Amino acid sequence: MIKSIPLNKLVQSPRNVRRHSDPAADVELKASIAAHGLLQNLIVRPAAKGKFEVEAGERRRRAMLALADEKLLARDHEVTCLVLEDSAEAAVETSLAENFHRLAMNPADEAQAFAALVAGGATVEDVARRFGLAVRFVEGRLRLAKLAPVVFEALASGQITLDIAKAFGATSDQEIQTRVFEQVSSAYYAPNPDSIRRMVLSGTVRGSDPRARLVGRDAYIAAGGRIERELFDDDDSESWADVALLESLAAAKMEEQAKALAAEQGLAWVKPTLDPYASHDLVEGLVRLPAEPAPLTEAELARLDELDASYDEHAAILEDEDSAGEAVAAAEAAIEAIERECQEIRARPPVIAAALKAEAGMVLVLSRDGTPVLQPVFYGERQAEPAKADDGIEVVAGEEGSDKRRTTLSKRLVDELAMQRRDVLALHVASDPGLALDVMVFTLADADTHDWRARAATTLRAPLPAGPIIGFEAKDAPASSALAELRSGLDESWRAGEDATCRFDLFRALSDDSRAAWLGYVVARSLEASLNMAGERQLPFQDHLGRLIGIDMAQWWRPTAANYFDRVSKQVILDALTDVGGLELSSRFASVKKGDLAMSAERVFAGTYITEVEVREKALAWVPEVMRFAAAGQDAGEPGIDATAADPAVDTDDQSPRELAA
Repeated sequence: MIKSIPLNKLVQSPRNVRRHSDPAADVELKASIAAHGLLQNLIVRPAAKGKFEVEAGERRRRAMLALADEKLLARDHEVTCLVLEDSAEAAVETSLAENFHRLAMNPADEAQAFAALVAGGATVEDVARRFGLAVRFVEGRLRLAKLAPVVFEALASGQITLDIAKAFGATSDQEIQTRVFEQVSSAYYAPNPDSIRRMVLSGTVRGSDPRARLVGRDAYIAAGGRIERELFDDDDSESWADVALLESLAAAKMEEQAKALAAEQGLAWVKPTLDPYASHDLVEGLVRLPAEPAPLTEAELARLDELDASYDEHAAILEDEDSAGEAVAAAEAAIEAIERECQEIRARPPVIAAALKAEAGMVLVLSRDGTPVLQPVFYGERQAEPAKADDGIEVVAGEEGSDKRRTTLSKRLVDELAMQRRDVLALHVASDPGLALDVMVFTLADADTHDWRARAATTLRAPLPAGPIIGFEAKDAPASSALAELRSGLDESWRAGEDATCRFDLFRALSDDSRAAWLGYVVARSLEASLNMAGERQLPFQDHLGRLIGIDMAQWWRPTAANYFDRVSKQVILDALTDVGGLELSSRFASVKKGDLAMSAERVFAGTYITEVEVREKALAWVPEVMRFAAAGQDAGEPGIDATAADPAVDTDDQSPRELAA
């Protein structure tokens, strides 16, 4: 029941799942309410003494109280609320559902809320289904709820990041988590997830550890480090007890070495890591720069000629059946030495063009013998494309034979939508290893019959797609977040192998589920960005995959002012309103300014605008036709590029106020 309730009759509910907030976002929300009023109803339940407990909308209530303190609102200001009569358990779920898709909740709050639902009898699958989440995401949050209290509080307060918290969760032993947290809290350097993971998985470090060899026994002891030694231990087998101190000393030494190498090599930077390889996180956002092996000198070319001649002479001895045994053994040893020397001569370090070197960087890894080693790869910072006026793309949507509506989308918006739809499809492929295997095997098998004129649907035979827009990430989109969560949950223990053979054996030793998860992910990350429209963004094979899976795009992507309505013309918004509520609905907004119209449309299609039940259901199921996976036999729109069309987002008069994004 919708009811107007005085502000001073509203109180905080003990069941509201949000425990933490963002001060900056709260300031923006207060400014938005002051300028435009309350744009979304509060959800409340009756309480004692005529009060009402706010189950969803506590941030909005506090913002209005702050405005009342500033004399901008009356204490008895009438607030429109949806009054619930359901159970307390249902109220927790209502609060979680309302909060989940607004300001991103603190992961600690999410963990506690999910744990409460599971404790109340819900299964992990139930929770995932209710909120449109991947089961892995819910499982990950439930693992956070089992962190040591000191670590959990640090996550809740923002003292540590989510990645750091996950690293602590590498062990279920809360005593170890607490001990490592206390150690790193006093370290002078900022620990990274890999450092935390190493520390919680190993209480001590052997003297043969690469970090120990890098720092040296004397320096470690001088810094206050403790060494535990059994009767028959030697320098390699003794245990170094202060792992956090060792990490700190090793990180400082690698940083010092990196700076020296950057100056010596004339590089813009050198990134150090205590791992024996450059992790994905370390080089994320970087691009490989072209480099060629250094040319051979005249002396080296002459030496290779000499070695080739010598090789032929010794090979002749091996081929002669009458050669004595001693001569054969000597020839084999000589050939082995020749091959080794040839390999050393040809193993040239890479050389980069002088024009690129001043902006290039390299990664300094720690080899297994404790020696810092520069990886022979040059990296550059990924450059964002210069801002340009987007070309307008005109999309014709509608069934064959029906009246087709022409809507103009900017080129930038088309690319953004394509990438977001790609993430939705990628998440579902990643969650279905059986389908991912079929896609991979088929794509590889079909390579010899592939029509070179047709655009491939995946990059299984090519580098990973970066997307049509450099640097764009829809981090607040449910599918993109769930895809990142899935990636962080993959078992990477096999990377510890010192060479490809060892890494392959370690990978094969993983459980079937772990290897299947990797299969789904590597296939999913190869997907190109596409849309349900004619032209360069159309990939019919991806539409077929979407149909095969049965993806409901409305569950994974909702149009908002920021990601859609602010970016299209006013007529496109009115057409969308007509789709779900007819002319009666769209006519209500015909005279509304573009910025306010975009925010109102966001509320309509989020289901928070007060409308008839039938209209609300249609609105919650609506997405632009270009975002759907086309049904079999359906014709996609035929785009036409209008070079004069600009992105509506740049219209200064119609832009939606930034405060409304809160």
